[in-house]
Amino acid sequence: MHVTLRQLEAFTAVANHLSFTRAAEQLNLSQPAVSMQIKQLESQLGQALFEQMGKKIHLTESGHEVRKFARSILQQVDDMETALTSLSGLERGTLSISVATTAHYFAPKLLKIFCERYPGVNVKLDVTNREQLVSQLENNIVDMVIMGRPPENVDVESGAFMENPLVLIAPADHPFTREKSIQLKRLANEVFLVREVGSGTRKAMELFFTQHNIPMIMGMEVSSDEAIKRSVQAGLGLGIMSRDAIQNELQLNLLSAPDVLHFPIMRHWYVMHRKGKRLSPIAQAFKDFLLQEAAGILNKEPTLRDAAQLQTPQMPPLKAPTPSAANNKYAPARPKYVLTGPDGKPIPPAPRK
Repeated sequence: MHVTLRQLEAFTAVANHLSFTRAAEQLNLSQPAVSMQIKQLESQLGQALFEQMGKKIHLTESGHEVRKFARSILQQVDDMETALTSLSGLERGTLSISVATTAHYFAPKLLKIFCERYPGVNVKLDVTNREQLVSQLENNIVDMVIMGRPPENVDVESGAFMENPLVLIAPADHPFTREKSIQLKRLANEVFLVREVGSGTRKAMELFFTQHNIPMIMGMEVSSDEAIKRSVQAGLGLGIMSRDAIQNELQLNLLSAPDVLHFPIMRHWYVMHRKGKRLSPIAQAFKDFLLQEAAGILNKEPTLRDAAQLQTPQMPPLKAPTPSAANNKYAPARPKYVLTGPDGKPIPPAPRK
């Protein structure tokens, strides 16, 4: 039997993604090259490792067994590389991290400072959603992950390094913008744009509304923070988002963060890795940097309160709307229902008196 590390790496990537295409992207190889590695491995082992059902592939029973050993072998190789790298100290090395999509608003600032201290470090940064972050943790693909809440089904070592307040966001011309101490119950009349199922922000929103016994009307489901910000600006609904994600929009008066009671929803940013993982000196140094210095560095940035105060003097005084302005008046989004009669045709609205 002459199994190679390249074959095991290709097999593990395909097993993790259950996709030859995505495995090829991860390994920076062509799909035929990945397929060839799998065929050679199956030939060496004399066992089929994958089976195809329709358009999807699945691990066979043998594939599940090989996956366990492949993980262990590749982890030992990784530990060997880490041990050898440690002999060279912090002068060179590679740092592989993945961050939640919202964290990319501040992660580059921290990486810039860290790389200035250790100029020989090569950084690999992946910005992705929570589902992929959990998968990368589970399969030990990266050195560490930055996200808003540790996963429940993966054994990790995690540490909170900074607060992550979630704030209500609205269009700049929303009526809430000119009010103070808004009662939470008034949110029951608004439509909310939400992230995809499984998102940490969405779970925090749902829990918050449930705890306060306020119904939440869900509008569009949007897959990115940028899309939510643009949709809120367009008046399609309100949103709840990390304070770190909206600083520019607040200062440019593109969005507002109304003063609603019980906000912000306080969460934290965590740095984490698989429990028992042997971190390289560079990875350990970056973890210590986050836990000890990140909050102090980023707290020097303009805060949400500062941004809101910058907006206040620029707000125009309230005026009675002119006929032309009335046409541009903010109208909150509402779910639309069409009533039909027995013939299936829409019932026209009742005539106005």
